[in-house]
Parts: sequence; structure tokens; C-alpha cells
Amino acid sequence: MFLTRRALGVAFSAGFSIVLAGPVAAQGQLTVYCSVQEEWCRPMMAAFEKETGIKVSMTRKSSGETYAQVKAESANPRGDVWWGGTGDPHMQAAEEGLTEEYKSPKLTELNDWAVRQWEGSKGRTVGIYSGALGFAYNTKLIAEKKLPEPKCWADLLDPKLKDEVQVADPNSSGTSYTMLATMVQIMGEQKAFEYLKALHKNINQYTKSGAAPAKATSLGETTVGIAFLHDHVMMIVDGAPMKAVAPCEGTGYEIGSMSIIKGAKNMDNAKKFYDWALTPAAQALAAPAKSFQVPSNKATPIPPQAPKLADIKLINFDFAKYGSSDERKRLLAKWDAEVKNLPK
Repeated sequence: MFLTRRALGVAFSAGFSIVLAGPVAAQGQLTVYCSVQEEWCRPMMAAFEKETGIKVSMTRKSSGETYAQVKAESANPRGDVWWGGTGDPHMQAAEEGLTEEYKSPKLTELNDWAVRQWEGSKGRTVGIYSGALGFAYNTKLIAEKKLPEPKCWADLLDPKLKDEVQVADPNSSGTSYTMLATMVQIMGEQKAFEYLKALHKNINQYTKSGAAPAKATSLGETTVGIAFLHDHVMMIVDGAPMKAVAPCEGTGYEIGSMSIIKGAKNMDNAKKFYDWALTPAAQALAAPAKSFQVPSNKATPIPPQAPKLADIKLINFDFAKYGSSDERKRLLAKWDAEVKNLPK
């Protein structure tokens, strides 16, 4: 049976598993859980298949959803590699023993921040890209509604932006958990939750995917979307009437990560993919897919469209603390109890 291009895209975005060839457990197979955009997932898997002859079965889900799936399947793992998505859930999975320790020969080629991710997880996850958090606004809607152009996190609390802001749910989205942890680090926990409660009044939807608010902003479905800056840039490159903003108070960032799932049934192939995904050739596939993160291999060209991290006021993000299982669970439970179900 053949899928149309549209049906294929729908299937990926819905989180269905698309088997590119063959049964998963057979020799020469690999199952990858992908937590970046499907436009990047697909060419990565196709390129690995072409280069190695290993047949790939791939499922695309957000970081939080993939973590939950890996945890749920831990007694009988179905996946081999978890590739992409924010590092915090990868760190939590590492702490909980859900992923495998592995030292790639490519480790020496990586930027320090990627190696620190590996060291902090005791060898159970590694950095594959980095990107800063921010927001963007639809320039046409801002003009039509005569709204002030937001430049800071504080500006998003303006009562004029009631029901005009969109962000993901941090339970399913690593992007939004990065925002939650960022606010706590910038403001302190009490003031951060006061901020998030005030922001709740202006939120029109908590999406499942972290990149969805960027897409909604590009389509004019929301005036402001909170997401990683590279997700906004993807829309801007496609011609969307948007302006991306690195907030004036400072912002957090992600170290997108990769992990081998503990008990992987295709362990040798998982290690082959892991090593390959750290090469400049594999990481260079991001830019044609309009994914403009900063790659972890020092020899990989940085896309010119990528937000320049040196020009952004980045906080000293504590990945060890906010990627720990206990801290993630505590902050998410607090957000659920104090923010998510508040009346508008």
C-alpha cells in the first residue's frame, strides 16, 4: 500500500510508526524514536538507510511523549535509539536507568556543551544540537490589533494580549519544560510561578508539541508563540510575517540530545546510528530541512540562518538540576496544580 505525501505527513505528525522496511526485530533493522520535526526526521532516516543498508522504523513524537513511551516500554523495549528533542527528559531517562551507557569514538569531535551533557548523564545521553528559547509575534496581527511589539518576557503579561499567546504544555513538551525551568532560574521559584499564573490569562492554548506555537503564529492563529528561536526562524525563512525575539531579561536554551534505549533489541545497529548521527555529514542534513539549530560536531557548518547564541543573553542553565527526575516531577506537578487549570 502506498501513502500519499499528505497522508504520510499526517501519519508522522500524529505520532504513528512508519515502517520504512521490514520487521523491527529482524537482523539489519533499527527502530528510532524521533523528537525533532518530521521534516528533519525523514531525511535523517533515509540517509542512514542509504548509507548502511539498515532498514529503519521511525516514530515521531515530542520529547515528553517519547520519554513517557520509553518509560512505559522499559520492561520490553520496542525502540533502539531516541534521537533529538530537549535534553532534560533525556537526562531524566538516564537517571532512571532507561538508557544505555555508550562512549562514541566521535565524542572528541564535539563541542564542550555536548560532551558535558554526556558526562552529566554518566555516558547515557549526548548533545547533538543547541538552541535558545524565545518567542515570536505575527507582525500583521500586531499591526492590525494595534498592539505593542513585545521585547521581554514581562511584555507577554500585557492585558491587551489576553488570549493572544500560545505555548506548549510542559508535561508533553520539552520546549515548554525548558521555559518553566528558565523562569525559575531567572526569577526564583515563587516569582516564576506568579509570572506563569499571570501569563495563563493570556494563553489561548497549551499545545502538545513545543514547535506548534511557532506554526500557529506563522498562520495567524495566534499573535504570539513561545518556542525555540530556531522553530520561529524556520517559519520566517518560509516567508511567514513574523519577528523572532530573544527576551530582554535573558533566556534558557536546550541541548538537544540522543540516547540509546536500555535493552535495545538492535544494539549494534543503534551504536552505528549513534556514531553516524554525530558526524558532520549527518548533522548537515538539518539545514536543508530548515532546522536551524547549532550542531554539536565542531566541523559541521552552522547554518547562516541559525540564531547566533553569542548575541543572545543566555542564562547559566543548570541542566543537571532541572534534568533530574525528582526536580522535573516536582515542577511539573506544581505547574499542573497551580497554573494549568486556573480559570481565565
